[in-house]
Amino acid sequence: MIKGGKIVNGAGNPWFRADVAVKDGKISEIGLLGDVEAEKVIDADDLVVSPGFVDLHNHSDFEIMLNPRAESIIRQGVTLIVVPNCGSGVAPLNEEMKEELRKRGGVSVDWSTFEEYLRKLDGIGSSINVAPLIGFGTIRRYVMGYEMREPTIGELNQMRAEVEKAMKAGAFGLTTGLRYVPQSYAKTEEVVELAKVAAKYGGFYATHQRDEGDLGDPMGSVREVIEIGEKAGLPVNISHFKILAKPFWSKCNEILRIIEKARSRGIDITADQYPYTASGTGPSAWIPKWASEGGNRQLLERLRDPELGKQIEEGLAEVTELRGGPEAALIGSYPLNRDYVGKTVAEVARELGGNPTDVFFDLFKAHVEKLVAGETSGSFGIVNFNMSEENAEAIMRKPWVMVSTDSSIQAPSPGKVSTVHPRNYGTYPRVLARYVREKRVLSLEEAVRKMTSLETQRLGVFDRGLIAKGMWADITIFDPETVIDKAEYVPQEESQRYPEGIPYVIVNGVVTVEKGRHTGALAGKVLRKR
Repeated sequence: MIKGGKIVNGAGNPWFRADVAVKDGKISEIGLLGDVEAEKVIDADDLVVSPGFVDLHNHSDFEIMLNPRAESIIRQGVTLIVVPNCGSGVAPLNEEMKEELRKRGGVSVDWSTFEEYLRKLDGIGSSINVAPLIGFGTIRRYVMGYEMREPTIGELNQMRAEVEKAMKAGAFGLTTGLRYVPQSYAKTEEVVELAKVAAKYGGFYATHQRDEGDLGDPMGSVREVIEIGEKAGLPVNISHFKILAKPFWSKCNEILRIIEKARSRGIDITADQYPYTASGTGPSAWIPKWASEGGNRQLLERLRDPELGKQIEEGLAEVTELRGGPEAALIGSYPLNRDYVGKTVAEVARELGGNPTDVFFDLFKAHVEKLVAGETSGSFGIVNFNMSEENAEAIMRKPWVMVSTDSSIQAPSPGKVSTVHPRNYGTYPRVLARYVREKRVLSLEEAVRKMTSLETQRLGVFDRGLIAKGMWADITIFDPETVIDKAEYVPQEESQRYPEGIPYVIVNGVVTVEKGRHTGALAGKVLRKR
């Protein structure tokens, strides 16, 4: 029994005070229930009782097996994550892909198909619910490797078949990351053909669109998302929606109008967003796409070639400048030299006495050399300050934009040498603290709707996301006056701090965070599209 809380039910309705009874994993009663006996009673006086938050854009399809307690995400009040995203997942796998995944360690990579992967998740268990998508990039690599060309008819049919297998196994839709190789090699029609398969099974399409600004055509990229949805006949969602290059900041309202015009003519298009003005990626996404054709070995050959290497360096420099320059590129992880972590590329260049463009290229080249030699499997990560607060708030106000983390599951580690993007630990509390309580960009009820029922609606799950009788009891209880994110960009220890003000999180009726501490419960389920 949850007694006396302010119910924010997830539908956008004004809060009301009531008790919530939970039985057999579901919400059994709502109202002023008096002295009804319960095995456990939670006093929620002056606290908000809301549906568990949903993270439509998460990257923990591998990490959930390493850390089934899901500390960094459940401490934010999240009870359901959707994985993978940006088109890149861990199924299906061929032998080469399996070997790469094994280098990450910690899990026996004993699955090949998407269905086998879901069964693996079932067997491990977790503290949160997991809803799967099928990754376009994973399928393209599985069938075609890193080849920069159109698929043959046979290859296209093979990719269609893999999407169909995944949808039959329970995937909720198709995810793409058309900014990344080998997905960036695909033309729109290729994506449409695979999206049609997902549509046949009632799925939706989620995409890290082809260009968020740094390639020079964000308007055209949004139009491509709309075209895919229209031609394939399925709902579409723009992942981590943003405008990340300063020359295009002024185009935000125009891009929003393109989306709203599509919605007005019946295209079911939505977006998700994290509440930060820094993105997180790596320099491999900033170099010309032709440079990565064939994988890292071929990339290294091109980096070592004087003429091709110069072209790659110029491409890297151009994108870096559009994204704010070397001062805006904070090194989040660099396995070759821990001393660089938490410093900008410009700061490292000053330490080394070199030109920032040359230093950035040299760091990247050295990392690729170690990857190819098998001497590291770590990533070269950049936290990149490239967005405007004004645009972030304009996007956030739109009723069709939901909240997401774009994170992977973490747990604080004193010896961890990386600057974790604070979105990994603080996304949902940050919205509630900064954009509801402090800046009043959103009302409390609207913020919760964007974190709950709007996300389950997009996902196509209708027995979660609301405080209502008969719903699964995924419930987050927080203090609206004190909830706050505590994670910062630097130093490293402060990027790995849990939020405050979320004393209880309940998953499928099981108390999993109690008085701010993880109980160890593994009550999450692997959901499947039916």
